Amino acid sequence: MAWEWQFEKADGSTTEPSLAPGDFGTQGDAESWIGESWQELLSEGVDQVSLLEDGVKVYGPMSLHAAQE
Repeated sequence: MAWEWQFEKADGSTTEPSLAPGDFGTQGDAESWIGESWQELLSEGVDQVSLLEDGVKVYGPMSLHAAQE
């Protein structure tokens, strides 16, 4: 199984940041990476991400912006 992030703009269009990591061996590895990298992705113009397993969306889109109260 291959886990990967799909990087998106706010309108849902896909984008590729300079630090795109490729595939991960486990869901946990993918989620750990996004937890460490989300701020840099946001600074590059990525607004949201979706997690894919073998090309099938598991969840998302998940915003990288802070929640507004």
